[in-house]
Amino acid sequence: MSMFKNAGRLAALVAAGGLVMAVGSLQAKPVTYKLPEEKAQFKPGPNLDVVQANCTGCHSADYIQTQPRGPKFGKDFWTAEVTKMIKVYGAPINADDIPKIVDYLAATYQ
Repeated sequence: MSMFKNAGRLAALVAAGGLVMAVGSLQAKPVTYKLPEEKAQFKPGPNLDVVQANCTGCHSADYIQTQPRGPKFGKDFWTAEVTKMIKVYGAPINADDIPKIVDYLAATYQ
C-alpha cells in the first residue's frame, strides 16, 4: 500500500513540475501605452528646479494647481502638504529640500 502512496506522490510531483514548465514557457506580450501630453506647467518661482526634481516623479503640476489657495495657505499649509507627501505617500524628498519646496509653494501658489 505504501508503494502506491509514494507512486501517487511521485505522479503528483511530476504533474506539478510539468505544469510549472508549461506555465513558465508562456510568453507575456509587452504592454505599451502612450501617456497624454503634459499640459500643466509649474509657475516660475524660487527653487523651481528643486520642486521639479522632487515632485514630478509622483504627480504633475495639475495637482498643485488644484490645491486651495489664499492668504491662509502660507508656509504652514504647504509645510503640512509636503510632510503629508513624505509621511503618507512615501515621497523620497531630502530633508534639505523641504524648506525650498515650501518657499516655492508659499510664494507661487497663494
